[in-house]
Amino acid sequence: MQFFVLNLFVILVNALGQVRDFVRSALYDPEHGYFSQRSGSVGVLDSSIKFNQLEGRKAYMKHLDKIYKQSDISWFTPVELFKPWYAHGIAEAIMRTANLSVPLKIYEIGGGSGTCAKGIMDYIMLNAPERIYNNMTYVSVEISPSLAQIQKETVGQVRSHSSKFRVECRDAAEKGGWGHGEQQPCWVIMLEVLDNLPHDLIYSENQDSPWMEVWVEKQQDRLESYADCTAEMCCSSLCGLFSKSMIAPVSDLWHVRGGTPFFKKETLSELYKPLEDNLITRCIEVVEWGKDHTQGSGMLRSIWSKVFPRPRRCWLPTGCLKLLEVLHEKLPKMSLIASDFSFLPDVKIPGERAPLVSTKKDGQSQDYTSYLDAKGDADIFFPTDFQLLERIDHYCSGWLKMQKDKSSKQGKKRRTITLDSSSFMEEFGLPTKTRTKDGYNPLLDDFKNTKFYLSVPTHNTK
Repeated sequence: MQFFVLNLFVILVNALGQVRDFVRSALYDPEHGYFSQRSGSVGVLDSSIKFNQLEGRKAYMKHLDKIYKQSDISWFTPVELFKPWYAHGIAEAIMRTANLSVPLKIYEIGGGSGTCAKGIMDYIMLNAPERIYNNMTYVSVEISPSLAQIQKETVGQVRSHSSKFRVECRDAAEKGGWGHGEQQPCWVIMLEVLDNLPHDLIYSENQDSPWMEVWVEKQQDRLESYADCTAEMCCSSLCGLFSKSMIAPVSDLWHVRGGTPFFKKETLSELYKPLEDNLITRCIEVVEWGKDHTQGSGMLRSIWSKVFPRPRRCWLPTGCLKLLEVLHEKLPKMSLIASDFSFLPDVKIPGERAPLVSTKKDGQSQDYTSYLDAKGDADIFFPTDFQLLERIDHYCSGWLKMQKDKSSKQGKKRRTITLDSSSFMEEFGLPTKTRTKDGYNPLLDDFKNTKFYLSVPTHNTK
């Protein structure tokens, strides 16, 4: 009887889930996520930059280049580059508008290295009435265990801060982690957090076709080996594999591989499904709030799609929607300060509000052309549409829903303002501290693509 070594080349297809699940895993998976395995994904400066001793922009850029090469990290956040002055500006904004008749409580979501927390607590200790500092509480909600540890070490450099500061290592968007919440006035700070929140992707064949959810599916090319097989056993194995919904032809790979199955490669691709997800549907509702949906505009769009048909791709900040829904429910009297990128340059990935996917190898930044290439080795960060952020804020407060239902003439529950970072720092910060000898000021002149969003409750809250 003749025996063979049978090797079968097959493809296994598994639907991984929605795009937001992929983004969350790529960034925050405990073992393989970008922020979980790289505590150095956000840099920490050994000491503050002495801007007043630098000659000008050229000297500053040279100094910055030297810092990046020495640290070999992905990037430094503004609060780190301009410490302590950036955090001091945020602290001043809080002190001017906080209700100081109740103990000051601050939540920071995604606190990075703890530089912001320490800077704010330093400022309040030095500039606020003693009772404000003594009675304050600062809670950092951090999803990354490695960054949580760094935050404790950073804030702990000032002994008196330690009793007022704590880190809760959890996902701020999960409602259960907030317990009964906080019914007293408090502050929430989010610096460069919105850009790393999970997003969903929707797709349409043309301008007039309905939106579809985008899912990520995984294909695994596998080579299975069967040693000492008879011809009948080979046929039986083939039939068995096809009965398991394998979707690729078998090729003539008759090579000995030790008789054990192994995977050759794994590829990811997109899968389009009809809209069903409630979070995506609600986010689309907010995105399209106020748009013209009259019959005339629909007819014009239909004609246009037939004359110039083109597919549409739109990224939705579903992670932001979920987070703000939780915050409004658990912290109904919160005041919010958020800062992030309003646009990103040289984005290679298609779609409205598309992310920049970037990694750093051998000291050089490398941008990917597909978000599916990010598998724990790259940062995925999105631009923030601040007008949309304001609408999401009003939606989560309940006011936008009431306007749609026309069930109430009650005024807005939030008072909001969006400022360029330079305008915010000129109002609340100390710009003279970051000015070089020739007048160049990177705090005001750079980061033109960043903004601050401030949102405080009005008397219309319940």
